[in-house]
Amino acid sequence: MDDSYKTIENTAEGYITERKSKFISYVIPVESEDEVKPILEEYRKKYYNARHVCWAYMLGSSREEFRANDDGEPSGTAGRPILGQINSYELTNVLILVVRYFGGTLLGTGGLVKAYKEAAAAAIQNAKIVVKTVDDTFILHFDYPLLNEVMRILNQFEESSWTQNFTETCEMEVNIRQSLSQQLYQSLSAIYGVTVLQSPNEDDQ
Repeated sequence: MDDSYKTIENTAEGYITERKSKFISYVIPVESEDEVKPILEEYRKKYYNARHVCWAYMLGSSREEFRANDDGEPSGTAGRPILGQINSYELTNVLILVVRYFGGTLLGTGGLVKAYKEAAAAAIQNAKIVVKTVDDTFILHFDYPLLNEVMRILNQFEESSWTQNFTETCEMEVNIRQSLSQQLYQSLSAIYGVTVLQSPNEDDQ
């Protein structure tokens, strides 16, 4: 199971010039389409006097949700090359926008494609790329005498993490990457007296 994906840790910026046109690029981490619109509005206000603010995004661990926009540039010369760089670096959960200040010389379709591609790549090259996992979450309920046995199982799974809420009984929320979740579920369920509930994964909603 492919339960990992590449994204970026923080916003990064790039800059190129092409025949006196200036291209300022940003790669920004995003988790949902709802985050994209206010970010675009923010940068359009910041660069209110720019000729174009072109963009593309990719979302989801399976990289199936994406859009690209040329913002008035000839069709296919801006958004698509930007999206192409997202694909080239195999990134997801990112928005790339490229601000263009026109330098007085027409670049032609080939020149535009080259410029937007290079601008998008410049931002990515300045970003810290990280690998994240797609996780499943379990909720455990059990009595105190079983705590040591539960912890023995959890400690066998180095990539698991958990939080705990101990009152009259024990409740734990356990996160584990999807490729190991079935194995962990079976191990925990095999302990008599432990109730294992699975929470819906946000990526699957």
